Amino acid sequence: MNNLEVGVVGHGHGHESTAVRLESHRAELIGYCYRMLGSVFEAEDAVQETMIRGWRSLDRFEGRSSLRSWIYRIATNVCLDALAAGKRRARPMDLSGPTSGATSPGAPLDAGLWIEPCPAALASTPDDPAEAAQASESVRLAFIAALQHLAPKQRATLLLREVMGFSAREVADLHGSTVASVNSALQRARATLAARREVTGHATVRQPGTVQRALAKRYAAAFSSFDMEELSMLLHVDATMSLPPYAVWMQGVSDIQAWLTGPAIGCRGSRLIPTVANGSPAFGQYRPSADGTGFEPWALQVVDITEDRIRDISVFRDTERLFPLFGLPAHISA
Repeated sequence: MNNLEVGVVGHGHGHESTAVRLESHRAELIGYCYRMLGSVFEAEDAVQETMIRGWRSLDRFEGRSSLRSWIYRIATNVCLDALAAGKRRARPMDLSGPTSGATSPGAPLDAGLWIEPCPAALASTPDDPAEAAQASESVRLAFIAALQHLAPKQRATLLLREVMGFSAREVADLHGSTVASVNSALQRARATLAARREVTGHATVRQPGTVQRALAKRYAAAFSSFDMEELSMLLHVDATMSLPPYAVWMQGVSDIQAWLTGPAIGCRGSRLIPTVANGSPAFGQYRPSADGTGFEPWALQVVDITEDRIRDISVFRDTERLFPLFGLPAHISA
C-alpha cells in the first residue's frame, strides 16, 4: 500500500473516488517529471511527493480547473523546488569534447550528474500514430539533454504546452501568469532548443519502428560477435558513444572501434538482451563471467537510430539500479 492509499483509509467516499482519479494520472506524471528532472528515480520521488501534497490539499480543490490541471500544478511546483538548487543533469558530450577511443575512461563521476534512461512504460505512446511519434521524440536522450538548457519554468511551459497537451490559458492559470507570458516563454524555449539542435547537429527524424528493429537486431548480432566490419556499416560516420558515469565520449567510426578493440576489449563475447529505453532500441549487456559460469550485468546500451544509421550509443554502467527498472535478469547462465 503506498502513501496515497494509506491516506485514503478513514476518509469519505468522495475523497476516495477523487484519490483514485489522482492515482490514475501517476504514470503520465512520471513521464512529465522525468522530462523535467532527467532522472526516472527522481521523477518517481517527485510524483510520490505530488500525490501526498494532492491528497492533503483535496479539501482546497474547488473544481475551478480540471483535476488534471490541478495535480500538474502541484507536480510542476515539486519539480521547480527540486531544480531550485540549479543542478543540471547532462550527458558526457555536454561537458567536454570527444576523446580518442584509446583513452582510458578515468574515474567515474557522481551519478547525480548524468541524465538517466527511462523504460518504455514511462514513455507513454498514444494510439494516434502522429501523437505517438511526437511522444517518442519528446523522450529521446538528446531531447532530454536539450531540455536541461532551458530555465526550469520555461522547461515546464514547453512540456505542458507541446508534450502534455495543455492550452496556453491552462498553463497560464497553472503558473499564475498571463497567456502572453506563456506564449513568450514558449517562443524562447523553442528558440533555445533550435539552437541546441544546430550545435549537436543531430537529425530529428527517426525511421519507422520496423526499420529500427531490423537495424537494432543487426547491431546486437555484430556487437555480440565483435564484428567491427559490420558495426562500421551500421554506424553513421559521425556516430557518438558515451559512457556515463565516465566523462569520456567518442565520435566517429574509427574512435568507437578503437575503444571497443582497446579499453573495452573485455566486452568481446557479450550477450545482449533487447529492451526499449527513451523510445529507442536498447540492450542489457552481459559480459562473460570471470569464473566461466555465465554472463554478468555490465551496461544498459541505448541505441539511437536516425536516417537508417546508428547515430548514438549511450552506455549506462549503473546496472544495479537500471537492470531491475528495465526488468533485466541479474545473471545469464552459460
